[in-house]
Amino acid sequence: MNQPKWVLAAKIEGEFQAEVLRGLLEAQGISAYISMEGAARALGVNVGPFGLVDILVADDQLQDALDVIKAYQAGEFESMEDENSEA
Repeated sequence: MNQPKWVLAAKIEGEFQAEVLRGLLEAQGISAYISMEGAARALGVNVGPFGLVDILVADDQLQDALDVIKAYQAGEFESMEDENSEA
């Protein structure tokens, strides 16, 4: 089995937001992980350029990931959150 090549899909400000987006991608069947620069993680910095977190996905899922990220940023998943909170 070939190991996937990981490619950058997005840079997100803040580790929490990156985790939310990673979870959303995985819920859509897209393998993803987050990466934060060593110095920023070691120092606990999460603002400005040091607060940027890379969202990486398998190269063969990049276009699907970009579509999900675009939809997320456009607010298309907000109605799903409202439906889940009513349950």
